[in-house]
Amino acid sequence: MKNRWIIAPLTAIAALSASSAFAAQELTVYTAFETDMLAKFKNGFEKANPDIKIKWVRDSTGIMTAKLLAEKDNPRADVVWGLAGSSMALLKEEGVLKPYEPKGLELVRSNLVDPQEDKAWFGNDAFFNAVCFNEMVAKAEGLPKPESWEDLLKPEYKGHIAMPNPASSGTGYMQVSAWMQSMGDNAAWAYMEKLDNNIAHYTHSGSKPCVQAGMGEVAIGISMAIRGATLKTQGAPIDIIMPKGGVGWEAEAVGLVNTQSDAAKTLVDWSISKEANKLYNEFYPVVGHKDISAEVQNYPDVEGAMVDMDFGQMAQSREAVLKTWSEKFDAKSEPRS
Repeated sequence: MKNRWIIAPLTAIAALSASSAFAAQELTVYTAFETDMLAKFKNGFEKANPDIKIKWVRDSTGIMTAKLLAEKDNPRADVVWGLAGSSMALLKEEGVLKPYEPKGLELVRSNLVDPQEDKAWFGNDAFFNAVCFNEMVAKAEGLPKPESWEDLLKPEYKGHIAMPNPASSGTGYMQVSAWMQSMGDNAAWAYMEKLDNNIAHYTHSGSKPCVQAGMGEVAIGISMAIRGATLKTQGAPIDIIMPKGGVGWEAEAVGLVNTQSDAAKTLVDWSISKEANKLYNEFYPVVGHKDISAEVQNYPDVEGAMVDMDFGQMAQSREAVLKTWSEKFDAKSEPRS
């Protein structure tokens, strides 16, 4: 009888230990992927790795970058997945991202990967800016279709344009950087000062200007091309324009924070795999894997529209550029929600 009382607790302890051994590990993954993509990417990874679960922490690029920098001495993320290349370069420089060579890296396009020898970030896709132009609003207001960035300075567009605040939106910073790298610093600041005269407001989301254009709240949204393609496919009365002068673009990338976690390394490996890239390709026509390519409905032709972007320069200039931009233009920013 005495042995039965001893065996029972031991059996219960063994059962608890066994269940703990098979409990899924949870990874904290910081991201700026659009919210409607998160479930697809999470489900794809967890189906391939049922013993690992993703816990997303999501915000816009600027806010997520600031959060990661603030936490650099006490990191809470295991992986950063879906953040702009310029932010990833800065995070690596600050020691947040750690060098790591994922499996299959040789199959990722080299122009979407950390160019330094001790590589720490790897491109999942390339995302582009565009101008979302509401044709119904334009007709009602008698607005011509813009074809170039210079066109947006015309007085008839006054109060009809929305653009992301670059201090909180990677999409906004990407376009500001594209103007600076293609026009030169002085000419770009002069351009933005003239453009500000026509801006209705600056948003804290990269996709919101296009959403507002799609809803007719503004006629023109300087925004993400992918959001424009999605809205047009859903029936929004918008044209998606790649203005003459070239658009900003960046790699959306993955990087390792927690080097002690094998599960985190597994996620980084999977995120550059062929399977993952097939999922990215449902949203983006240009993805990291060299063997994956398919058209995305209503996505504009980006051939020849890409400004030569120096992600390292974007990272180094970020603080100074955003300080100057905020001093000049932040008064027109929407309130933060």
